[in-house]
Formats: sequence, C-alpha cells, structure tokens
Amino acid sequence: MKKMTTKKLNIQEFLDQDQKKDLLRLLTAGSVDDGKSTLIGRLMADSKMLYEDQLEALHRDSKRIGHAGEEIDYALLLDGLKAEREQGITIDVAYRYFSTAKRKFIIADTPGHEQYTRNMITGGSTANLAIILIDARYGVITQTKRHTYLANLLGIKHIVVAINKMDLADYKQERFEEIKADYKAFVTQLDIPDVNFIPLSALKGDNVVEKGDNMHWYHGPCLLEFLENVHVSSDRNFDDLRFPVQYVLRPDIKFRGFSTSVASGIIKKGDEVMVLPSMKKSKVEKIVTYEGELDYAFPPQSVTVTLEDEIDISRGDMLVHPDNLPRVERQFEAMLVWMDETDMNLSSQFYIKQANNNTKARIDEIKYKVDVNTLEKSNIEKFKLNEIGRVVITTTKPLFFDPYKKNKQTGSFILIDPVTHNTCAVGMIIDKLGSNSLPSRITDVDKEKIAKGEALIKPEEYVQKYNQKGETIWITGLHGSGKNELAFSLEKKLFDNGATVVLIDGSSVRSGLSRELDFSPADRAENLRRVAHICKMLNDQGIITIASYISRNESLREQVAEIIDKDRFHMFYMDADLDYCKNNKPELYKLVEEGKTTGLPGADLEYEAPTNAKLVFKPEQNEENLDAILDYLAQNKVFPNH
Repeated sequence: MKKMTTKKLNIQEFLDQDQKKDLLRLLTAGSVDDGKSTLIGRLMADSKMLYEDQLEALHRDSKRIGHAGEEIDYALLLDGLKAEREQGITIDVAYRYFSTAKRKFIIADTPGHEQYTRNMITGGSTANLAIILIDARYGVITQTKRHTYLANLLGIKHIVVAINKMDLADYKQERFEEIKADYKAFVTQLDIPDVNFIPLSALKGDNVVEKGDNMHWYHGPCLLEFLENVHVSSDRNFDDLRFPVQYVLRPDIKFRGFSTSVASGIIKKGDEVMVLPSMKKSKVEKIVTYEGELDYAFPPQSVTVTLEDEIDISRGDMLVHPDNLPRVERQFEAMLVWMDETDMNLSSQFYIKQANNNTKARIDEIKYKVDVNTLEKSNIEKFKLNEIGRVVITTTKPLFFDPYKKNKQTGSFILIDPVTHNTCAVGMIIDKLGSNSLPSRITDVDKEKIAKGEALIKPEEYVQKYNQKGETIWITGLHGSGKNELAFSLEKKLFDNGATVVLIDGSSVRSGLSRELDFSPADRAENLRRVAHICKMLNDQGIITIASYISRNESLREQVAEIIDKDRFHMFYMDADLDYCKNNKPELYKLVEEGKTTGLPGADLEYEAPTNAKLVFKPEQNEENLDAILDYLAQNKVFPNH
C-alpha cells in the first residue's frame, strides 16, 4: 500500500500569500434599526473571524443587553459605545477588520441618523464600496436616498443594495423586486456605475455568508461571495501621474530623494517628469523603497524618487508628466460638507490642506445648499453642522488639482479653522472656475474703502502672490553711459527668473504721456514727476519697476524718491566718463558741439554724480553688473521674497 504524504505548512509562504491579498474598504449605511451592525457581526461570525472568548462574550451580552430576543445579537460586536448598546443604535463610526482566503476587508459601520452625516462622510472617505441596507418591511425611504446621495458625493463607484429582514417579509420575491424597481428609479439620477441587489436576512444568516434554504428564487451571489470577487483595483487612476511631495529625504550629502505615496498614475525609471509649480523638467533616476529599488511604482505605494538633475523641490510641490498636467488654479468650485458645530463665517479665512499642499483660502460664494433627504437645492447665507452644498473657493496660492470624480487624491481637501484648528469642512473639487464666472463679494467695509480710494488687496497679499516686493530700481547716468542697456538686460533677467516687472522706458514716455513737454529744466522735472507716479502706482500693485533716467541732480532724485517712497527706491549709478559716452553716442554729442542742440547734461549742462547710490557700475562690466543687482535684490528680499 502506497504511503500518503502531506505537505508541511510553510509559515513564511502563508504570510507572503496573506500579505499579497487585495484590500477592500467598505462602509455600511442605512436607516436606524435596518440591521447594519447585525449584518457585519454576522459576516464576521459566519466567516469564522471571531475568537472563542469573543463568541462567549457575545452569547453572554446577547442574553443580558441584546435586542434580538432569543437570537444572538451580532450588533454588539460593533456597537462599542455605552449609549449605542443602551439604545441599540450606532452613533460613531465603528471600524472592523477581517479577512478571508481571498481578500482583506476594512468595514466602516456608519450611523444612520441625519445628525451624524459628518460621521458617515468620515467613514466613507476611503471606501471602495458601500452597502446600503433597506428594511424589507419599509422599502426605499428618505434615509436610503440620503445615504445613496452621500455615497455618490464621495465618489464610491460600487453599491450593494442589501435588502435586509427578508424573513419579516416572508422571503417573498415580489417584495424584493418591488424595492429593487423603486431604488433603480431613484439611483438613475446619480452617477453610480455599479449597483447590485442582494436579498438577505442578517439575523438568520440567509445570503450573508451562505445561501440558506429560504430564497431559492434568488440566483445571484451571497454577500460575502460578492465582496470577495468585486473588482475595485481598476477604480484607481493609473493614467494621470500625481506625485505630491511629502518629504525631502536627505540622509547624507550624496542622496537627495523625494518621498510620498503615489496619488495616481504610474512613475517609472527614466520617465521625464515636470515639477510644479517651477515647471522645471528632469528624469527619474531611481525609485527607492525600504526593500530595495523598483522599476516603477503605482498607487498607493509609498516610495522615494531621485532625479537626474539638481532641482529645488520642497514639500507641497508635485511631480507630473509634462504632457499630462493637473489644473493649476486659485479659484475652483467644490461640494462642501460642513463638519464644525460652529456655523460657517463667510468673512473667515481658512487654512486649506489639499494633497500635501497647505495655504489659506476663503469661501467666495455659496451657490446652493442640497437637502440630503429630498435632493432639493436652496439658497443660504451660511452652512451649519452636517449641511452640504456647492461653493466657490479662492486660495492664496495656486493648487495643483484634478476634479474629484477623476482623481480622489488630488480632488479632495479639508478646511481648517485658523483659531480653533478644528477641521471645519471637507470638500470635493468639481472643477476650476472660468474667469467670467468669478464671484464678486463686496462687503460694506469694502464699499467704504472703495469710496475712499483704498485698495481691497493688502500689500502683503501681493508679496505672497508674486514672491517679491513692489519697489523701484532707478538707474541714473549720462547719455551714452550704458544705463539703458543695463535696464533692458535686467528686465529680461528678472522676467526669466519669474519676477513680475515693468520697464519705464524714457522714449516711450516722451512719445506718449509727456509728448507735450520739451527739454527745458522745468519740463524735464515734470517728466520725472510723472514717471515717479507711474512707478509708485505699479509698486502699490506689487510690481517691480525699472526706470532709466539721467535725473541730473540730487534735488530731482530726492523728489522722485519722495513720490515713490524712499524705502521702495533703489538708485544705481552707471559711472561712465564723458569720453566713453561720446564714443557710445557720437551723433548726440556732435549736435551739442555744433550748437544745434543745448541742455545736454554732462556736455553743456551740469550733471551731479550721486553720492548715495546703492550700487555703482562701470559699463564695460555689464554681466557682472547684472549679477550684482540680482544679489542686491535677493539680499534685500525684493526678489525673491524669502
């Protein structure tokens, strides 16, 4: 007789296999006493996921404080709060973990009451699937519609409509089909691609883990079989690379990597990537994990990426593919769920956290509030706890986002109260806002400022937006000294570096704004006065101005500085002798020598070289002059302002 051999259990193989199991996150929702907690308890018990001491405690508690008569009250496994057990209802979100041979599960048991809407939003924020329970006795009710709407709002693509308590409806197929038709008539208004219906009895166990003998007319899978096999991995966005940098990893001088969880898309070694907001490009050199290097990474893996080039990247920046960019905007529309017990204050400025980006934000407009029970829309002035609606939001700096339906990770955000630091709202971005749709919310205080001619934008807001101070660079020197060449070169250099800058060109001003003025001393002074006021206006708007003018004496330059504001006036002197200037502009100086023109500073009119110039240049060293100005502006935090 042949001896039978059995393969020894390899613990490591078992652990490796268990580690590779797919994870399904799901939530249960339904009206009070629809049997959500009972269903999950039954699911865990019948799938042999409870220890003996848990079963003993469950039997003991069922007799003492249970609400299921002679039956075991499986709801007690989840209702952990004293108030929940006493009332037989769910108040807070209860999370439970269990696994089968095929899959791991994290279940969020969410409360059914309308006043706990925020708890359901919290529990469902990471869910792939929602189980909506319906009591077979009552059918589709208001709470059923509310929970379905919230699941749709959260972008949950798979819904199981569990028609529970079929034992109390005599397991009739007609009742199941009637409820199914009612629910379908409602759900077609929403954007949920996968809806499935399962008749069951959580208390008796029919169609939960095993089919049972009471509903032979139902030929679909039981609940556990469906949960084990439903395909959710394709719900992730693998098309749009979004790598929001959370941490810059610098363990030593030789290594500089950027760490985060891949929000969406696939990142590969050798990929060309673009850094937002700088728009700098590089290629992926390595993808590093604790266990070694990878050739590619995808969501939700946590990895560290190194690039071939040294690029300035910090927390809040994002790596994307150059041909697939997210929205980069300051204004957008979103659906907002108010989570704070304090009513919304529209005049508040909130902190907004989106992906790994943090900045300030304000709510510009409430488009409407949605009644989660009837789906009716109404106009309101502020949100209260658990209310949901559509709003327009403006942030201090641009965010990198996608519409929530396209990408949950980059399309969601939270608002934080700046005083209490409570999370006061969660939001799902709909899309950017067109410039023609931007709201105008002018308060009475704003109207008073407008009447006085005061700006509604604070100077520090300009500084934060442009990353610079609105100040004037005034370059003085003789005709032909090279000051114009320096001015135009500086404008180009600052522009290339990202500054917002305007060059006030003497020829343009003379041909337009000052064309009626001649070159007498009085008209020269008037021309400079006008230029100074232009500089001041632009500086007030946060813009750097460059002005290249002879401004021949100390008195004129003092007047210009007074108009602009001495703290915002930076004078540089192009120190070129008369011979250099004559060689550079021979035609002009020849006219003076021939008596065909007069009043040229340095030739027949005195020019006072400034004694208080911030920097003095020689025209032969123009490249060094540009670098010196850029260093000066950086040291004085004019540009960049950090």
